[in-house]
Amino acid sequence: MIGGGIMSATLATILHELDPQLNIAIFERLGRFAKESTAAWNNAGTGHSAFCELNYTPEKADGSIDISKAEGIAEQFEVSKQFWSFLIHKNYIDTPQDFVNSCPHLSLVFGQNDADFLKKRFDNMSKSVLFAGMEFSTDHEKLREWIPLVMSKRNKSEVLAATKMDAGTDVNFGTLTRKMGRHLITNTNVEIFLYTEVKDIDPIANGWKMRVKDRTHNIKHDVSADFVFIGAGGYALPLLESSDIEESAGYGGFPVSGQWLVTHNPELVDKHEAKVYTQAPVGAPPMSVPHLDLRIIDGKKALLFGPFAGFSTKFLKEGSYLDLPESVNTKNIKSLFGAWWHNLPLTKYLIQQVAMNKAQRVQHLREFVKDAKEEDWDLKIAGQRVQIIKKDDKDGGKLEFGTEVVTNKSGTIASLLGASPGASTAVSAMITVLEKCFPEKMNNEWNHKLKDIIPSYGTKLSENPEMVNRLRAYSKEKLKLKY
Repeated sequence: MIGGGIMSATLATILHELDPQLNIAIFERLGRFAKESTAAWNNAGTGHSAFCELNYTPEKADGSIDISKAEGIAEQFEVSKQFWSFLIHKNYIDTPQDFVNSCPHLSLVFGQNDADFLKKRFDNMSKSVLFAGMEFSTDHEKLREWIPLVMSKRNKSEVLAATKMDAGTDVNFGTLTRKMGRHLITNTNVEIFLYTEVKDIDPIANGWKMRVKDRTHNIKHDVSADFVFIGAGGYALPLLESSDIEESAGYGGFPVSGQWLVTHNPELVDKHEAKVYTQAPVGAPPMSVPHLDLRIIDGKKALLFGPFAGFSTKFLKEGSYLDLPESVNTKNIKSLFGAWWHNLPLTKYLIQQVAMNKAQRVQHLREFVKDAKEEDWDLKIAGQRVQIIKKDDKDGGKLEFGTEVVTNKSGTIASLLGASPGASTAVSAMITVLEKCFPEKMNNEWNHKLKDIIPSYGTKLSENPEMVNRLRAYSKEKLKLKY
């Protein structure tokens, strides 16, 4: 496993559970697990279950709302909750409140057109068992109960609408990852190498040879493996390309950084116990959807607003400014140019975002919090994301905003590319890796074991209300959630 984030930790934990005799090693280039995208302040900490993210429920040309992607993401988060509950049940990790807490998820929109859209979305989603319990309101008094900080000093004539799901969560993926890491190093034969960077991957007769650098002693050596998983965040793409598998051809990466406005002012924090998402501005990428969130990190509450997009040529926060230019090659330059040409509004949006000062960012915050004071809020740098650029026969290349698993034909190497919903769906993503790379075992000896870990494995939850209710009750108990 390359990378010490949520993906590698999840895959190593599942693989060891399925076959304790496997020799597994994790290489992490920094001195601690979960210091890049998995770190608490480097992502929104939303348990992405499609309760509030409006970009997962697009409006079709005929005016209807497509909730299929939302249902898929909701199912994937339920799978994550089952896995975490299993870890608690087996005493592999403890104190779930350290990493997951109940936090209502709300969608909030402004104006009659968006209110009509939200009502249609609510009507559709309410028919699915995965969104049972969702509430909708346009009533200012009801909204004031749900989000008093946002409703303070609102004009009564202003048209607003919101949906609310009490079953939402706030997740500290960094703490969760480090808990899994402690379990692996204490209770299993999985080896963990910190300050160790994989520089290159080459095919050999029975698998792969990796050039590995011990960053502490500045020594390089070779390591061979039958199977390699690249979960290195922004560095996954160049490592995948170094393997020269044909499936990596045409992929490019577009790095996007970001900033949050953060407050720890208890007077403000006490008035906002929710995550509130709204519509993305025209031309903005889906990951830039404005949201005002409660965060619970190391037992302390704070509010976070953003993200404000930025640009850096680094692929990781602790990466190199040469990451982007060095990633360009003859196999992906057409994809990169095509994606840029067909996303000029995104380029304009990023330039505008980068040019903003703190006062301008606070002005955007005032769309949510009318009387926000600049002195109450601090700017905090968020993590680096590398959005996928793929070959496209029509446009040359297109920008992808999801999470994608890439494997070779023989299933001996796999890589995770992309960003949101990312960490929230890590368990499902890693099960996809297992299905693609170990199909015979997954259909035979591993199948029964996996159902002990993930009781819903092989079942479409949206079509099984009884199982959804039973498993939500199970995860509520194990994870000590309110709903």
